[in-house]
Amino acid sequence: MRTLNRQRRTAPSHRTIWLIITPIIVLVIAANVGDALAPTLVDRHPLALIALNARNRNLVLVTNSLDPISYYTVGTLRLLLSDPLFYLLGYLYGDQAVQWMERKAPTYGRLLRTAERFFATAAYPLIFFAPNNYICLFAGAAGMPVVAFVILNVSGTLVRLYVLRVLGDVLDKPIQAIIDFIKDYRAPLLVITIGLVVFSVWNEHRLGRGEIEALTHLEEEIEETVSEPRQEDQDR
Repeated sequence: MRTLNRQRRTAPSHRTIWLIITPIIVLVIAANVGDALAPTLVDRHPLALIALNARNRNLVLVTNSLDPISYYTVGTLRLLLSDPLFYLLGYLYGDQAVQWMERKAPTYGRLLRTAERFFATAAYPLIFFAPNNYICLFAGAAGMPVVAFVILNVSGTLVRLYVLRVLGDVLDKPIQAIIDFIKDYRAPLLVITIGLVVFSVWNEHRLGRGEIEALTHLEEEIEETVSEPRQEDQDR
């Protein structure tokens, strides 16, 4: 696998970028709705909860309430939906996408820059074990072959779901105790979760770190990134 392309790639069309960004924005909104309504959905509509937000804690909480086919089908699809979209952003924008990521998530940016020289080998276990948005974007920017990306991403997701399913079976009683607690205090917990989501979205917007805001301005910010020399280039 090649290293990051330092040359600016031909910018994709505005329409192409929005065909990628729009479903990502929808997924971000769905995840926030899932977090906000979790106390209502976790026992009444467990499949809807992981369809909205398949974070680990939700998967563990609902796994014993779902049959294997529903759990694996919906869980796999929801976890995989955003990964190819971020891979495409990385592939289309190359190093400029990683520079954009560095500005939005400095911790990940520094980590991946440090590991860049080893990414030809490190990318494969990373995609298998931790295929988050930033890792997928970096894989696309680094030119990971599509077939390898798909195989690692799908297989890693299935293994993750299996491990969480086993964990849910082992922790069946504690999980049921948590769900019973949620049932008993559903109304106040719902107020808390909605309040936390609203505050989180507002605070990120206030600080200029909101995911949706970042995505809607992605083209402009990448243009700014292209016009600004990287710090490591300035130091040469």
